[in-house]
Formats: sequence, C-alpha cells, structure tokens
Amino acid sequence: MARHVLKTSPIPMKTKLLHQIGLSLYSTSHGFHEEEVKRKLEQFPGGSIDLQKEDSGIGILTLNNPSKMNAFSGVMMLQLLEKVIELENWTEGKGLIVHGAKNTFSSGSDLNAVKALGTPEDGMAVCMFMQNTLTRFMRLPLISVALVQGRALGGGAEVTTACDFRLMTTESEIRFVHKEMGVIPSWGGATRLVEIIGSRQALKVLSGALKLDSKKALQIGMVEEVLQSSDETECLREAQEWLQQFIKGPPEVIRALKKSVSSSKELCLEEALQTERDLLGTVWGGPANLEAIARKGKFNK
Repeated sequence: MARHVLKTSPIPMKTKLLHQIGLSLYSTSHGFHEEEVKRKLEQFPGGSIDLQKEDSGIGILTLNNPSKMNAFSGVMMLQLLEKVIELENWTEGKGLIVHGAKNTFSSGSDLNAVKALGTPEDGMAVCMFMQNTLTRFMRLPLISVALVQGRALGGGAEVTTACDFRLMTTESEIRFVHKEMGVIPSWGGATRLVEIIGSRQALKVLSGALKLDSKKALQIGMVEEVLQSSDETECLREAQEWLQQFIKGPPEVIRALKKSVSSSKELCLEEALQTERDLLGTVWGGPANLEAIARKGKFNK
C-alpha cells in the first residue's frame, strides 16, 4: 500500500519548482522587476566575476576588484548571476571554490552603488536581486567552499554563507558589519547564518559581540578548517585538495547527492523524501551503479 501511495501521490508545487534549474525567489508578483534592477546596476561598473572550470570538475569563482577589496560593483552583481547560470548548465561540474583576488575575500557592496541606490525602494530591489542570485547559487548541484583570505565583510560575509563549507587562513576574518552601517544583512546572510551556527551564536555575530577570527570561527563551526599557508596560489591549491575528498566519483552521482541535501533544507520531510526518491531514479541502474556492482559486488572489500 505504501508503495502505491508513493507512486500516485501528487508532487507538491514547491517540490516541482525546486526541480527546475534557475528558479528565483521573487517575481513581478512580489513587486520585483528584474530587468529594471539590471538597468540600474549596469550604471556602476568596476571589477569582474571570473570563472575557471577545471578538468577535475572543480570550478573556481574569483571575486576580482582588488582596488576596492573586491567590493561588489553593480556590474559584478550582474556578472555573478551570469556565472551562476553558466554553472547551472555545467553538467560535468562537481565542486566549486569561491575566493577573492589578491589575498582578500570581499568587502561587500561598493559604496558608490550603495550611495546612489539610497532609497528604500532601491534597497529592496537590490536585496531581492541578490537573494535570488545567491539562492540559485546555494542550490547549484556542486559542492561549494568559500576560501576566505583576508577579510570577508558585510555582503562578502553573506556570500560565504551561501557555500556548503568555509575555509579560512590564519589571519583572515569574517565580519557582518551591517549594524555599523545602520542596516541588517540583505542578501540572505542572516537566515543562512542561523542555519550554520544556530540562532544564539548568530545573534552574537550579527550584533558584533562575537568577532569571527579564524580561531573563533573554527571553534563555533563557522568554518571547517584553518589553512596554514597565506600565499594566494598555495591557499587555492590547498582548497582544491581539501575539496577533492567530497567529489570523488561520477558527476551525476555527486550532483544528485548535493541536490538531495539541498532539498532537505528547504522542504518538509515528505517532500524531501519524494525528492530523494526521484533523484535516486536518475542514478539507480546507471553506468556508475552498474560498474560499481560489477567491480565490487555487495560489500566486498
């Protein structure tokens, strides 16, 4: 009977939507007009978001605006969305490293854009744009890690929370400086921070009472490991080596695994179980599964 119910139960609309690549949180029904926001952001050039896709299946996303501590210009926000869309369609991808150029992560939003987009309406529009982008980033079927060298401030700190894991160097720090600017996180960072370290610790961090240097971040579970090297190239190599432990295996299996974990964070139990079932159907009896069975047999060492 249970099997029959599972086969015939309609899939809830939210589950169906989560299966779709490129789903956004906001639309015109929320008062969000994406093309209008894009036209505004285009007025603030500077820097770039660079993507390198390795044969190993690891993508390297670089926040590149070193003259401003890799602050996000309007154009960089647009480019981030473009790179996320490119990664959504990278079927050979398994992992992703996000880092900043020249030994620092990101200082958040470029103040030139912040000053020019000073109305509540503009603030809400950019908030919805970046929440859309980083939610799509978080749902990528790639196991992601933020490599924090130097400082991750404000919006930069929020970007780290959209990754599955975080690595820091000894002298680096993560600071949510929004309160000092008279605002709160607006790119989804507060919500994701609570999921990572819990509500009590999140309140300490967001209020500024708890400073996240590498030692404290490791202690409360904000980061997985503190890397010993401070050299930009060597740190990136260490991060790639660290990520390798999670992405051994065929892309279709790693990607299905990540999708299953992502759905469990956003759906109720029944919907998450149905999603896991559907994802299993994409790999069970597939090439990797059949090869593993032929090679090992069941539980043979």
